[in-house]
Amino acid sequence: MKVVVLAGGTGGAALAAGIQAVAPHHELTVIANTADDDEFWGLLVCPDVDAVIYRLAGVFNDKAGYGVKDDTFHVLETMSSIGEKAWFRIGDKDIASHLVREGLLAIGCTLTEATRELCRRFQVSALVLPMTDGRVRTRFTTDAGELSFQEYFVRERLRPKLQRIEFAGLDVARPTAEVIAALREADRVIIGPSNPLISIAPILALVRPALVRERTIAVTPIVEGLALKGPTVEMMRALGPEPNPVEVARMYRDVAGVFVLDTRDRDLSGAIEGLGYRVVVGDTVMRDGGRTLAAAVLSAR
Repeated sequence: MKVVVLAGGTGGAALAAGIQAVAPHHELTVIANTADDDEFWGLLVCPDVDAVIYRLAGVFNDKAGYGVKDDTFHVLETMSSIGEKAWFRIGDKDIASHLVREGLLAIGCTLTEATRELCRRFQVSALVLPMTDGRVRTRFTTDAGELSFQEYFVRERLRPKLQRIEFAGLDVARPTAEVIAALREADRVIIGPSNPLISIAPILALVRPALVRERTIAVTPIVEGLALKGPTVEMMRALGPEPNPVEVARMYRDVAGVFVLDTRDRDLSGAIEGLGYRVVVGDTVMRDGGRTLAAAVLSAR
């Protein structure tokens, strides 16, 4: 079976790792969000792409929620000591990935090609694809002004009041041929339990026409009013939609035919079915590396 996961760097990446663990015989492709990419110290940093690679390689730092496990921060400390901005905590092992990527881009490789090479070096057999080779950047309008993704999330720690989200460059960006081919050949496309506003939205903006509703499954990122990971609930509340699985399902109703809902929210099944979905109820909280959820999603009909 050919399985494609649309993923950010948290829930979607974890689900992809679960699928790899329970179904290694499947042909797995992960299309990762690149709208939160940024440049630091002259290096392109791709947090979601890297999180997917690190999870699939078994080296992701679960404790920190980003980067490589057992990392050190000597470069960061040195950069700070010589007056460079050091609010974005990049570990030494993590920097190695950014250096390799930057070197490949410098000799003319696309981001897709550079990502493929990083996967090879980390011995990741799944195909990891950035959503585009173009430049797309998340911009947050807040009461403190306009901020980049990393400025808002990391430097400001979500403190400014969120007013609007935009994706600069999305109007001219295009999905790669590899992304479109993966979606067209897929037996199953899974919209992972990542933040629908900032992780999934930019991917869908690029690939919506290539999705077939009958073979696309969406997984809730919200359980009992709480996000599986990250500030999904707070962001939805700030921008209007009620932070619940029904509103998430409403966002995906044109591209997904099955919605995976957590057991604790089973009372919302009827409302989601009313949107035209087939609803699958199960445990969506990934306590076992995503294996249980992966098995449920792969068997969903």
